[in-house]
Amino acid sequence: MSKYICQQVSKGLFFSTLIIFFSFFLVLPGFGASEEGENKTDFIMHHVQDAHEWHFATIGHTHISIPLPVILYEKGHGLHFFMSSDFVDEHHNKIEKDGFYFDDRGHLETRDESRVFYDISITKNVASLFISVILLFWVFLSVAKRYKQDPLKAPKGLQSVFEPIILFIRDDIARPNIGEKKYKKFMPYLLSVFFFIWFNNLLGLMPGAANLTGNIAVTMTLALFTFVITTFSGTKDYWQHIFNTPGVPWWLKIPVPLMPLVEFIGMLTKPFSLMVRLFANITAGHIIIMSLIALIFIFESVYMGPISILFGLFMNMVELLVAFIQAFVFTLLSAIYFGLAVEEHEHEEHKEKLEEASA
Repeated sequence: MSKYICQQVSKGLFFSTLIIFFSFFLVLPGFGASEEGENKTDFIMHHVQDAHEWHFATIGHTHISIPLPVILYEKGHGLHFFMSSDFVDEHHNKIEKDGFYFDDRGHLETRDESRVFYDISITKNVASLFISVILLFWVFLSVAKRYKQDPLKAPKGLQSVFEPIILFIRDDIARPNIGEKKYKKFMPYLLSVFFFIWFNNLLGLMPGAANLTGNIAVTMTLALFTFVITTFSGTKDYWQHIFNTPGVPWWLKIPVPLMPLVEFIGMLTKPFSLMVRLFANITAGHIIIMSLIALIFIFESVYMGPISILFGLFMNMVELLVAFIQAFVFTLLSAIYFGLAVEEHEHEEHKEKLEEASA
């Protein structure tokens, strides 16, 4: 089994290296073209931000991109449907469409201030979200079908790849941190959030891919899910330890509720840390890699090219590891928060032991 795993890891690293190397040849022409109209910082930030089109590469003056649906809801006029390609001409210069246009930041605006509208377009991040969800459904429905056909048969194919990871999340994350009695009801969420983050982290390293998990709105939503589940799973003792902490002097709780305030703030900072950690790590990785490539055009030296590409390849390989680590950390911390919410405290365990002894 260990030999098989090593072979699969070696194949994965080989193909990952090819993808990473290919991605540099998509990015380099874009940096060269950016010299004319925009600086390198703008180009890097454009890469990590959301957009209304899926841009892959710029070769000379040719932009290789996929237009995405632009959907606007205007008060009093209903929905407006466009394609992002409607807002650029044949030379890729920005133009207006029905009074709407894209500003320099890529946001939709209108010159008529009386028009109130909401942008509900399918942007690059939204399209990437759909792709990752379809991929997740395909993978796990295939694995589930395999288990239903013959649950006792040795795993193979996708099942052999994902079964060890599923068991790892169950045995090394959920059970130790939540407890043997209550971990099962949290497993669907922990598995979903781990594979969602991991898949999107990996997809974000593909050539021309979206930076979905580097979008703070996405990480905020994931953190809110963890916060809501923790809050509604909290036992009576969990809330008592927040608002009436045992063992704390009364003067820290009654005249000025200092300790309850500290505990309550601590409860809110947990999802905030989850949100910022994932967002910052993924976005920083993309910015570092793009900055290393930008050094070629900043120094304008032929000797800087091999050095930048080698460091960029190394950082991209590190990002493959970071993709897994960030998914693991988010899932682990979520499990710890769930465990704290449903934890059986010592006085409860002592009470159960007394009841067992009396029986």
